[in-house]
Amino acid sequence: MVLDLFGTLVAAPSTVERRAAVTQFAEILRVSPAVTDSALSDSWQARHDGQLASTTEVAAHLVARCNASAVCADELEVLLARIAHVRLQADTALLRALVQLQRGGARLAVLSDAAPDIAEAWSRSDLAAHFDAVVFSCRAGAVKPDRMLFHTVLRKLGVAPHQALYCGDGGGDELAGAERAGMRAVRVERRGGPSSLVFGETAWSGTAIPSVEALPSLLDGWGRR
Repeated sequence: MVLDLFGTLVAAPSTVERRAAVTQFAEILRVSPAVTDSALSDSWQARHDGQLASTTEVAAHLVARCNASAVCADELEVLLARIAHVRLQADTALLRALVQLQRGGARLAVLSDAAPDIAEAWSRSDLAAHFDAVVFSCRAGAVKPDRMLFHTVLRKLGVAPHQALYCGDGGGDELAGAERAGMRAVRVERRGGPSSLVFGETAWSGTAIPSVEALPSLLDGWGRR
């Protein structure tokens, strides 16, 4: 089973959280929030597709993009790491559901569009121990719905496409992308609510469940058919 991260396992960031982060970045960079917000938006692709390979490179890029002093980079890097750690905090109920899936014999993987700060914080999160494989876009060199990402995670799990279920909130056209790669897909309601930020969402008429916590029951129901 392959699961998305943001909006699926942990809450997708809200507009309020984004504004708060932008304000913190702006204070460190000593520029306006508008300049910082533009730099973050313009760097999304580079932060997520591997052009920027580390949190250090992300911090340096944002400093340069904002025409800020180079002495700001270290402090900005620390802030990026701290925010990443907070964003990877998982609900207890979600962790219990992952344990239940594992006990039922499921091999679990994460496939997510993610920047280097998230990839670097992953191993220290409570989520990491529950997954057999992880593929982050910044490490793989592509963003969803690139078919290569789905093939990579299937190879890491050691399963054929028809043996895998993809579960996500639908950002990045991921559900259709999973189906094009030969996987079965199911949509979950976005963790964090409808006001959370999302990129590249497309319409979905297939199977949908309220959350990852409902997956054990869904699989149990499919098994009885």
